[in-house]
Order: sequence, then structure tokens, then C-alpha cells
Amino acid sequence: MQRQQFLHAVFVTAALCASLGTPAAWAQAYPNKPVKVIIPFPPGGTLDVVGRMLAQKLSEQTGQSFVVENRAGGGGIIGASAVAKSPADGYTLLFNASTFTTTPMVLKSANYDVVKDFTAISLVAKAPLAVAVNKNLPITDVKSLIAYAKANPGKMTFAIGSTASAGHLSTELLKRASGMEYLVVPYKGSSPAYQDLIGGQIDGFIDPILGSSSFNKSGLLRVVAVTSKERVPTLPNVQTIGETVPGYEFYSWYGLWGPAQLPAEVTKRLNAEVNKALATDMREKLMEQGLLLTPGSSEDFEHFEREDMARSAKIISEGKIRAEQ
Repeated sequence: MQRQQFLHAVFVTAALCASLGTPAAWAQAYPNKPVKVIIPFPPGGTLDVVGRMLAQKLSEQTGQSFVVENRAGGGGIIGASAVAKSPADGYTLLFNASTFTTTPMVLKSANYDVVKDFTAISLVAKAPLAVAVNKNLPITDVKSLIAYAKANPGKMTFAIGSTASAGHLSTELLKRASGMEYLVVPYKGSSPAYQDLIGGQIDGFIDPILGSSSFNKSGLLRVVAVTSKERVPTLPNVQTIGETVPGYEFYSWYGLWGPAQLPAEVTKRLNAEVNKALATDMREKLMEQGLLLTPGSSEDFEHFEREDMARSAKIISEGKIRAEQ
């Protein structure tokens, strides 16, 4: 009898261990400890706002903490590299913007490969950019912007927050699509760029809407256009660039990644939780900021990522965009 009981216990234990070793069981048990979400830029920007909002929702939905860690430096390279080198178990994730995919195209120091070193989990949102100008300039729309630039050849200046960022690429695309000429002035982040734009040291700046919205409302600067295909509900009277420059459309976007070879079941679980979060009150909060939510599968995200990278590579090549380092 004792021998039978012993063998039965061994059998049950072995069966339990085997079941827990299956991908489905692994995903069901995930997460069973806090998850670190690395944002590779300082707190306070649009990326940080969206990432923290998503992390809070994931924490609420899973009952496990998703803890944001801002690991800035190297134009986002330090934080991204840390995730690439972390164990592929779903407990270290990367929340980043589209600049993550373009940085390796211009910086030799970017020691990661977006496709080979990461698992695409979910596209979270697309962010139309706002074209902001100094309030004292005689510019109220795209038509007057083009006219002013052409009337002042070589004198107009546009800031960029970082090389190969969405703002930089959209600025370069606008220049070529409209026939304008202006000097591009690099800054180390959006904050100093806004300071000089408001102060009159810079004429224009293209950046995600969330960054310029408060300055626009207070009258410190003037938003004269958005880069999306359609007008943004939060700025109904502001035209799209495409209304004057046919075919123009550009977005920054935000996504969630894990290290390469992240288990498929864990990827699916995270993707499902992100889609669930995008259907909550987070939807209204992000839309109020002018963001377009983009629920979909991880396969959808991977396809979108590759297409966007090809388009960005073309702009970078044609614009001869190079980083200083």
C-alpha cells in the first residue's frame, strides 16, 4: 500500500511539472512576479506619459506590478540595449517610440538590431505631429508657412529634438514635398527646443501634439498644421499638411517589445492585455491627447514595423541624414 501511494505521488508530481512546462501553462502563470518596463528616455515626455499609463493598466489587469524604469542615455540606445541583453522570459520589456527603429540607421553606436534582437509585442498608438511656429511670425497655416520660407530663403530655422526622430523625418519630408528651404537645428530633446521656439531663437518645430498642446492653448506658440491624414479632433480648426501638400502624412508611434525569442504564448498574453487596456478609459485619455489607438496582433505590429522602417530608411537616405556621433 505504501509503495502504491508513493508511486502515485511521484506520478502526480511528474504530471504537474510536465503540465507547468507547457507553453500554455507558462502563459497562464505569467506574470507571477513584477515586470520591468524600460523607457529609454527621461520622464515627462509623450513617450513617458503613454508608457506609464499603459503600465498602470497592465498592473490592474494582471494583478502583478508593471514597474516603469526610465533608463535614459545615448539617444535611447542604453535602455534598448539593456532589454536586448535581458532574459527572454517576459519580465523585462521595452516601451519605446518609432525613433527606436531609426536610430540604428544613423548611429554606429546603436549596438542592436530591431528585428533580430527584439520580439515585437504590440503597436500601442500612432501620434500625429504638430507643426508649431513662433507666435510672432506671420504664419497661420501651411500656405503662409511655405510663402514665408520662400520669401526668406536660407533664413528660416526648424528645430529637431533628436536625429532621425519622427519629428526630424517629418521635417525633412515636408521640406522636400513642399519645396521649402530651411535650416535644421539639432537639440538634445524637445524641452530646450520649445524654450527657444517660444523665445524666438527658432522659427518652427515639428513634434508630437501632446508636447505643444499646452503652449498652443496658452498662446506661447502657434500650431499651424498636423501631420496626420485627417484633422485631429482636439484641434479641429487646424488643417493637415496634406490639405496643402497632397499626399503628405506622417506619424510618430509607440510600441511594446521584449527580447528576442520571447515565448510565443507570453507574447500573445501581453498582446492581449495591451489590446484590453486600449479598450478601457485609457482610450479616451489618449484620444484627448490627439493619439490614435492601434489595437492588433503581434504579427500586425511586426508587419507595420518593417514597412515603416523601409519608409524611414528612404527618407534618411534621400535626405542624407547623419548623426553627429
